[in-house]
Amino acid sequence: MEESILVGVDVGGTKCAVTLGIAAGNDILIKDKAAFPTTDVEDTLRNIRETLREVLRRNGAEASAKAIGISCGGPLDSARGVILSPPNLPGWDNIPIVDILSEAAGIPAAVHNDANACALAEWKFGAGKGTRNMVFLTFGTGLGAGLILDGKLYAGTNDNAGELGHIRLADYGPVGYGKSGSFEGFCSGSGIAQLARDLVKERLQMGEAVPWCPDGDPSRITAKGVAEALRAGDPLARRIYGISARQLGRGLSLVIDILNPEMIVIGSIYARNEDVFKPLMEEVIAQEALPLARKVCRVVPAALGESIGDYAALSVAADLYERLA
Repeated sequence: MEESILVGVDVGGTKCAVTLGIAAGNDILIKDKAAFPTTDVEDTLRNIRETLREVLRRNGAEASAKAIGISCGGPLDSARGVILSPPNLPGWDNIPIVDILSEAAGIPAAVHNDANACALAEWKFGAGKGTRNMVFLTFGTGLGAGLILDGKLYAGTNDNAGELGHIRLADYGPVGYGKSGSFEGFCSGSGIAQLARDLVKERLQMGEAVPWCPDGDPSRITAKGVAEALRAGDPLARRIYGISARQLGRGLSLVIDILNPEMIVIGSIYARNEDVFKPLMEEVIAQEALPLARKVCRVVPAALGESIGDYAALSVAADLYERLA
């Protein structure tokens, strides 16, 4: 099977990374990686260009690399290859990142938002290999999503397809995507922390102690602290995760009914706590989703773990190279 040398560029709010991978079919080997802090716009762009050239040079790939894939937080315009003022990248206003990096290396480049890039990664190289209709949910600090429909990434008219976190699941609840009771509000690290603060505050006002509340101050509760309490067997933490799990089931039922996917892949918090989420989530899906659509859809944890950022950018490159071939 023919091997292809690909380059991935992951642009993040605190750090960037350039990764070189060798792809063959549904497998990819990460051969080299260089990371550096994200600073101001001009310095960071210069570091990306220089690191890109250095990674290609030291691997003897200047003439053999096929494509560059860029993963970056949105908003962006993937058709024009332009980054459009992401909130985690101050000053990155209308940056033509595709033209900049394509010119620097002399090979084609493409950019997708990080959720879409992660969807491509799990589809090409992770849990979703072999599927044609797959939905990916990040379930990390926030709830991002990417859609693989009929064997290709679906980004929508202006890169806003798959913003599932914005769906309102309840009239009242934790805030995510600027909306109370949203899918992201219930199913994200920030949302779980909000739920915990509200429920802990109730307990404290009733004179009950909550051992895992730092110094009795609910405002200091974090999602990590709730997860640690859950693993220690705390019943309140289990109740908090139960609320999130049931709302996850409600949100996924909508996805199943509307998109009829064969697989939904969920990362981060779900992947680490599937034993807690899955029974309650499946109970709600059984009640809410259309039976015929439900029967053909599997919900599984993401497979790429902490390396998904590297695979995401490389997957954008792989997708571009396949389309150009």
